[in-house]
Amino acid sequence: MSIEVISPGLSTTVQDRGRYGYQQHGVNVGGAMDELALQMANLLVGNKSTDAVLEITIKGPTLVFQKDMMIAICGGDFRPMIGDEQIALNRPVWMKGGTTIQFGQAQKGCRAYLAVAGGWDVPLVMGSRSTNLRAGFGGYEGRMLRAGDTLSHHIPGPFSLFLAQQLKKKAGTAPYSHMKWFISAESHAISSKEAVVRVIRGDQFEDFTAESRHSFFSQAFQVSPRSDRMGYRLTGPTLSQTTPNELISAAVTAGTIQVPPDGQPIILMADRQTIGGYPKIGYVASIDLPVIAQLRPGETVRFVEISLRDAQTALYEREKWMRQIQLGMEMNVGWR
Repeated sequence: MSIEVISPGLSTTVQDRGRYGYQQHGVNVGGAMDELALQMANLLVGNKSTDAVLEITIKGPTLVFQKDMMIAICGGDFRPMIGDEQIALNRPVWMKGGTTIQFGQAQKGCRAYLAVAGGWDVPLVMGSRSTNLRAGFGGYEGRMLRAGDTLSHHIPGPFSLFLAQQLKKKAGTAPYSHMKWFISAESHAISSKEAVVRVIRGDQFEDFTAESRHSFFSQAFQVSPRSDRMGYRLTGPTLSQTTPNELISAAVTAGTIQVPPDGQPIILMADRQTIGGYPKIGYVASIDLPVIAQLRPGETVRFVEISLRDAQTALYEREKWMRQIQLGMEMNVGWR
Protein backbone atom coordinates (compact mmCIF):
# COMPACT_ATOMS: atom_id res chain seq x y z
CA MET A 1 0.00 0.00 0.00
CA SER A 2 1.01 3.63 -0.46
CA ILE A 3 -1.02 5.57 2.13
CA GLU A 4 -3.22 4.86 5.14
CA VAL A 5 -6.12 7.10 6.11
CA ILE A 6 -5.91 8.09 9.78
CA SER A 7 -8.89 10.44 9.60
CA PRO A 8 -10.88 11.00 6.39
CA GLY A 9 -11.93 14.64 6.69
CA LEU A 10 -15.40 15.76 5.70
CA SER A 11 -15.48 14.32 2.18
CA THR A 12 -12.40 12.83 0.54
CA THR A 13 -12.94 10.83 -2.64
CA VAL A 14 -11.01 9.49 -5.61
CA GLN A 15 -11.80 11.48 -8.78
CA ASP A 16 -10.51 11.90 -12.31
CA ARG A 17 -11.84 13.85 -15.30
CA GLY A 18 -15.10 11.92 -15.39
CA ARG A 19 -17.02 9.04 -16.92
CA TYR A 20 -17.96 9.91 -20.49
CA GLY A 21 -20.01 7.96 -23.01
CA TYR A 22 -22.75 6.63 -20.73
CA GLN A 23 -25.16 9.52 -20.26
CA GLN A 24 -27.60 7.94 -22.70
CA HIS A 25 -27.90 5.14 -20.14
CA GLY A 26 -28.51 7.57 -17.29
CA VAL A 27 -24.95 7.42 -15.89
CA ASN A 28 -23.71 10.91 -15.08
CA VAL A 29 -20.21 12.13 -15.91
CA GLY A 30 -19.07 12.92 -12.36
CA GLY A 31 -15.35 13.51 -11.95
CA ALA A 32 -13.48 16.34 -10.26
CA MET A 33 -15.47 19.47 -9.45
CA ASP A 34 -12.42 21.64 -10.19
CA GLU A 35 -10.90 20.13 -13.30
CA LEU A 36 -8.22 22.83 -13.57
CA ALA A 37 -6.80 22.02 -10.12
CA LEU A 38 -6.88 18.30 -10.98
CA GLN A 39 -4.96 18.89 -14.21
CA MET A 40 -2.42 21.16 -12.50
CA ALA A 41 -1.74 18.61 -9.75
CA ASN A 42 -1.29 15.79 -12.25
CA LEU A 43 0.94 17.94 -14.44
CA LEU A 44 3.25 18.79 -11.53
CA VAL A 45 3.98 15.11 -10.76
CA GLY A 46 4.35 14.08 -14.40
CA ASN A 47 1.02 12.25 -14.71
CA LYS A 48 -1.48 12.16 -17.54
CA SER A 49 -4.32 14.64 -17.11
CA THR A 50 -6.74 11.69 -16.78
CA ASP A 51 -5.00 10.07 -13.79
CA ALA A 52 -6.93 9.73 -10.55
CA VAL A 53 -6.40 12.14 -7.64
CA LEU A 54 -7.92 12.67 -4.20
CA GLU A 55 -10.56 15.40 -4.01
CA ILE A 56 -10.62 16.98 -0.53
CA THR A 57 -13.65 19.08 0.50
CA ILE A 58 -14.07 21.71 3.26
CA LYS A 59 -12.11 19.77 5.93
CA GLY A 60 -9.13 17.66 5.00
CA PRO A 61 -7.86 14.22 6.03
CA THR A 62 -4.81 12.99 7.90
CA LEU A 63 -2.74 10.56 5.82
CA VAL A 64 0.33 8.43 6.52
CA PHE A 65 2.61 7.81 3.54
CA GLN A 66 3.91 4.26 3.86
CA LYS A 67 6.60 4.61 1.18
CA ASP A 68 8.58 7.30 -0.62
CA MET A 69 6.25 9.17 -2.96
CA MET A 70 6.04 12.38 -4.98
CA ILE A 71 2.87 14.41 -4.68
CA ALA A 72 1.38 17.79 -5.58
CA ILE A 73 -1.49 19.64 -3.91
CA CYS A 74 -3.49 22.20 -5.89
CA GLY A 75 -6.77 24.06 -5.54
CA GLY A 76 -8.04 25.35 -2.20
CA ASP A 77 -5.69 26.12 0.69
CA PHE A 78 -6.17 23.58 3.51
CA ARG A 79 -2.87 24.37 5.26
CA PRO A 80 -1.42 20.84 4.88
CA MET A 81 1.14 20.23 7.62
CA ILE A 82 4.01 17.85 8.33
CA GLY A 83 4.52 18.30 12.05
CA ASP A 84 4.72 22.06 12.52
CA GLU A 85 5.80 22.77 8.93
CA GLN A 86 3.34 23.75 6.21
CA ILE A 87 3.66 22.01 2.84
CA ALA A 88 4.02 24.30 -0.15
CA LEU A 89 1.16 24.15 -2.67
CA ASN A 90 1.19 24.10 -6.48
CA ARG A 91 4.57 22.38 -6.85
CA PRO A 92 6.10 18.86 -6.75
CA VAL A 93 6.78 17.57 -3.23
CA TRP A 94 8.77 14.42 -2.38
CA MET A 95 7.60 12.58 0.75
CA LYS A 96 9.69 10.11 2.73
CA GLY A 97 8.00 6.87 3.75
CA GLY A 98 6.49 7.05 7.24
CA THR A 99 5.63 10.74 6.97
CA THR A 100 2.19 12.00 8.07
CA ILE A 101 0.33 14.89 6.41
CA GLN A 102 -2.50 16.60 8.23
CA PHE A 103 -4.90 18.79 6.26
CA GLY A 104 -6.94 21.41 8.13
CA GLN A 105 -10.06 23.41 7.32
CA ALA A 106 -10.22 25.15 3.96
CA GLN A 107 -8.78 28.64 4.48
CA LYS A 108 -9.43 29.71 0.93
CA GLY A 109 -11.51 27.87 -1.64
CA CYS A 110 -13.54 24.75 -1.03
CA ARG A 111 -11.67 21.84 -2.61
CA ALA A 112 -8.05 20.68 -2.88
CA TYR A 113 -6.59 17.96 -5.09
CA LEU A 114 -3.82 15.59 -4.07
CA ALA A 115 -2.05 13.91 -6.98
CA VAL A 116 0.59 11.21 -6.59
CA ALA A 117 3.14 10.29 -9.25
CA GLY A 118 1.62 7.40 -11.19
CA GLY A 119 -1.96 8.18 -10.14
CA TRP A 120 -4.06 6.41 -7.50
CA ASP A 121 -4.67 2.74 -8.25
CA VAL A 122 -8.39 2.02 -8.07
CA PRO A 123 -10.39 -0.05 -10.60
CA LEU A 124 -11.57 1.41 -13.87
CA VAL A 125 -15.37 1.38 -14.04
CA MET A 126 -16.84 2.37 -17.39
CA GLY A 127 -13.57 3.99 -18.38
CA SER A 128 -13.14 6.12 -15.25
CA ARG A 129 -11.80 5.90 -11.70
CA SER A 130 -14.13 8.61 -10.39
CA THR A 131 -16.34 7.95 -7.37
CA ASN A 132 -20.08 8.02 -8.06
CA LEU A 133 -21.37 8.51 -4.52
CA ARG A 134 -25.08 8.32 -5.31
CA ALA A 135 -24.79 5.09 -7.27
CA GLY A 136 -22.07 3.64 -5.02
CA PHE A 137 -19.48 2.62 -7.61
CA GLY A 138 -16.10 3.76 -8.88
CA GLY A 139 -13.28 5.30 -6.85
CA TYR A 140 -12.53 3.51 -3.59
CA GLU A 141 -15.41 1.04 -3.14
CA GLY A 142 -17.85 3.65 -4.45
CA ARG A 143 -17.66 5.80 -1.31
CA MET A 144 -15.81 8.49 0.61
CA LEU A 145 -12.59 7.44 2.32
CA ARG A 146 -12.81 6.25 5.91
CA ALA A 147 -10.31 5.87 8.73
CA GLY A 148 -8.26 2.71 8.18
CA ASP A 149 -8.57 2.68 4.39
CA THR A 150 -5.40 2.09 2.41
CA LEU A 151 -4.63 3.21 -1.13
CA SER A 152 -1.90 2.28 -3.59
CA HIS A 153 -0.60 4.10 -6.62
CA HIS A 154 0.48 3.05 -10.09
CA ILE A 155 4.16 2.89 -11.07
CA PRO A 156 5.29 6.42 -12.03
CA GLY A 157 6.54 7.19 -15.53
CA PRO A 158 10.15 8.08 -16.48
CA PHE A 159 9.76 11.86 -16.04
CA SER A 160 8.11 11.42 -12.65
CA LEU A 161 10.92 9.13 -11.47
CA PHE A 162 13.52 11.60 -12.76
CA LEU A 163 11.85 14.46 -10.87
CA ALA A 164 11.41 12.41 -7.69
CA GLN A 165 15.09 11.42 -7.70
CA GLN A 166 16.13 15.08 -7.78
CA LEU A 167 13.85 15.91 -4.86
CA LYS A 168 14.96 12.87 -2.84
CA LYS A 169 18.59 13.91 -3.23
CA LYS A 170 17.69 17.46 -2.19
CA ALA A 171 15.83 16.22 0.91
CA GLY A 172 18.79 14.38 2.44
CA THR A 173 17.59 13.20 5.85
CA ALA A 174 14.55 15.51 5.90
CA PRO A 175 11.06 13.96 5.69
CA TYR A 176 10.20 15.92 2.54
CA SER A 177 11.45 18.41 -0.02
CA HIS A 178 9.85 20.51 -2.75
CA MET A 179 10.83 22.38 -5.86
CA LYS A 180 11.49 26.11 -5.54
CA TRP A 181 9.47 26.80 -8.68
CA PHE A 182 5.70 26.56 -8.67
CA ILE A 183 2.53 27.43 -10.57
CA SER A 184 1.31 30.80 -9.34
CA ALA A 185 -1.84 30.63 -7.21
CA GLU A 186 -3.07 33.70 -9.10
CA SER A 187 -3.45 31.53 -12.19
CA HIS A 188 -6.23 29.68 -10.40
CA ALA A 189 -8.91 32.25 -9.63
CA ILE A 190 -10.19 31.32 -6.16
CA SER A 191 -12.41 34.13 -4.98
CA SER A 192 -11.68 35.69 -1.60
CA LYS A 193 -14.73 37.97 -1.67
CA GLU A 194 -17.09 37.86 -4.61
CA ALA A 195 -16.60 35.68 -7.68
CA VAL A 196 -17.22 37.03 -11.17
CA VAL A 197 -18.22 34.28 -13.59
CA ARG A 198 -18.68 34.42 -17.36
CA VAL A 199 -21.97 33.12 -18.72
CA ILE A 200 -23.35 32.36 -22.20
CA ARG A 201 -27.05 33.04 -22.71
CA GLY A 202 -29.22 29.97 -22.32
CA ASP A 203 -31.86 28.49 -24.60
CA GLN A 204 -34.72 30.13 -22.66
CA PHE A 205 -32.97 33.42 -21.79
CA GLU A 206 -35.43 35.49 -23.82
CA ASP A 207 -38.37 33.77 -22.09
CA PHE A 208 -37.54 35.55 -18.83
CA THR A 209 -38.91 39.01 -18.05
CA ALA A 210 -36.79 42.04 -18.86
CA GLU A 211 -36.41 42.70 -15.13
CA SER A 212 -35.21 39.13 -14.51
CA ARG A 213 -32.72 39.27 -17.37
CA HIS A 214 -31.35 42.56 -16.02
CA SER A 215 -31.15 41.23 -12.45
CA PHE A 216 -29.35 38.09 -13.60
CA PHE A 217 -26.42 40.12 -14.93
CA SER A 218 -26.51 43.03 -12.47
CA GLN A 219 -27.13 41.59 -9.02
CA ALA A 220 -25.17 39.19 -6.82
CA PHE A 221 -26.32 35.69 -5.86
CA GLN A 222 -25.33 33.82 -2.71
CA VAL A 223 -24.30 30.16 -2.57
CA SER A 224 -26.85 28.20 -0.52
CA PRO A 225 -25.81 25.65 2.15
CA ARG A 226 -27.95 23.17 0.15
CA SER A 227 -25.33 23.15 -2.62
CA ASP A 228 -23.42 19.94 -3.38
CA ARG A 229 -21.56 18.12 -6.15
CA MET A 230 -24.79 17.76 -8.10
CA GLY A 231 -25.60 21.45 -8.22
CA TYR A 232 -24.94 24.84 -6.65
CA ARG A 233 -28.20 26.37 -5.44
CA LEU A 234 -28.17 30.15 -5.40
CA THR A 235 -30.30 32.67 -3.55
CA GLY A 236 -30.89 36.19 -4.81
CA PRO A 237 -33.33 38.11 -6.99
CA THR A 238 -36.26 35.97 -8.13
CA LEU A 239 -36.06 35.14 -11.84
CA SER A 240 -39.44 34.88 -13.55
CA GLN A 241 -40.56 33.88 -17.02
CA THR A 242 -42.88 36.10 -19.01
CA THR A 243 -45.21 33.15 -19.49
CA PRO A 244 -44.38 30.02 -17.51
CA ASN A 245 -44.47 26.92 -19.70
CA GLU A 246 -43.74 23.22 -19.46
CA LEU A 247 -40.56 22.07 -21.20
CA ILE A 248 -39.61 18.65 -22.50
CA SER A 249 -36.63 17.31 -20.57
CA ALA A 250 -33.41 17.70 -22.53
CA ALA A 251 -29.73 16.89 -22.10
CA VAL A 252 -27.80 19.11 -19.71
CA THR A 253 -24.11 19.77 -19.24
CA ALA A 254 -21.82 21.07 -16.52
CA GLY A 255 -22.46 24.75 -15.96
CA THR A 256 -26.10 24.70 -17.11
CA ILE A 257 -28.01 27.29 -15.07
CA GLN A 258 -31.57 26.09 -14.56
CA VAL A 259 -34.35 28.11 -12.93
CA PRO A 260 -36.98 26.04 -11.06
CA PRO A 261 -40.44 27.40 -10.19
CA ASP A 262 -39.17 29.23 -7.07
CA GLY A 263 -37.10 31.51 -9.33
CA GLN A 264 -33.77 30.72 -7.60
CA PRO A 265 -31.14 29.45 -10.07
CA ILE A 266 -29.23 26.18 -9.82
CA ILE A 267 -25.84 25.67 -11.49
CA LEU A 268 -25.44 22.02 -12.49
CA MET A 269 -22.04 20.61 -11.52
CA ALA A 270 -20.05 17.37 -11.81
CA ASP A 271 -22.66 14.95 -10.41
CA ARG A 272 -25.53 16.55 -12.33
CA GLN A 273 -28.39 14.49 -13.71
CA THR A 274 -28.18 13.62 -17.42
CA ILE A 275 -31.36 15.48 -18.42
CA GLY A 276 -33.35 18.40 -17.04
CA GLY A 277 -36.66 20.11 -17.69
CA TYR A 278 -36.31 23.49 -16.01
CA PRO A 279 -35.75 26.55 -18.23
CA LYS A 280 -32.09 27.35 -18.87
CA ILE A 281 -31.23 31.01 -18.43
CA GLY A 282 -27.52 30.52 -19.09
CA TYR A 283 -24.43 28.34 -19.21
CA VAL A 284 -21.31 29.00 -17.15
CA ALA A 285 -18.35 29.12 -19.56
CA SER A 286 -16.24 25.99 -19.09
CA ILE A 287 -13.18 28.05 -18.19
CA ASP A 288 -15.00 29.44 -15.13
CA LEU A 289 -16.43 26.19 -13.76
CA PRO A 290 -13.39 25.88 -11.42
CA VAL A 291 -14.32 29.26 -9.93
CA ILE A 292 -17.80 27.96 -9.08
CA ALA A 293 -16.37 24.68 -7.71
CA GLN A 294 -14.26 26.59 -5.17
CA LEU A 295 -17.12 28.70 -3.78
CA ARG A 296 -18.25 27.92 -0.24
CA PRO A 297 -21.77 28.31 1.19
CA GLY A 298 -22.45 31.95 1.98
CA GLU A 299 -20.05 33.32 -0.64
CA THR A 300 -21.39 35.37 -3.53
CA VAL A 301 -21.13 35.33 -7.29
CA ARG A 302 -21.95 37.77 -10.08
CA PHE A 303 -22.53 36.83 -13.70
CA VAL A 304 -21.17 38.67 -16.74
CA GLU A 305 -22.08 37.81 -20.30
CA ILE A 306 -19.61 36.29 -22.74
CA SER A 307 -20.10 35.12 -26.32
CA LEU A 308 -19.63 31.49 -27.29
CA ARG A 309 -16.67 32.41 -29.49
CA ASP A 310 -14.92 34.34 -26.70
CA ALA A 311 -15.57 31.49 -24.25
CA GLN A 312 -14.00 29.01 -26.66
CA THR A 313 -11.02 31.30 -27.21
CA ALA A 314 -10.45 31.67 -23.47
CA LEU A 315 -10.50 27.89 -23.02
CA TYR A 316 -8.08 27.43 -25.93
CA GLU A 317 -5.69 29.97 -24.39
CA ARG A 318 -5.78 28.11 -21.08
CA GLU A 319 -4.89 24.84 -22.80
CA LYS A 320 -1.91 26.59 -24.44
CA TRP A 321 -0.87 27.92 -21.05
CA MET A 322 -0.97 24.41 -19.55
CA ARG A 323 1.24 23.12 -22.35
CA GLN A 324 3.72 25.94 -21.75
CA ILE A 325 3.90 25.01 -18.07
CA GLN A 326 4.67 21.41 -18.97
CA LEU A 327 7.47 22.43 -21.32
CA GLY A 328 8.83 24.87 -18.76
CA MET A 329 8.91 22.16 -16.09
CA GLU A 330 10.78 19.74 -18.32
CA MET A 331 13.36 22.34 -19.28
CA ASN A 332 13.79 23.57 -15.70
CA VAL A 333 14.73 20.15 -14.35
CA GLY A 334 16.95 19.27 -17.31
CA TRP A 335 14.63 16.70 -18.85
CA ARG A 336 14.90 18.33 -22.28
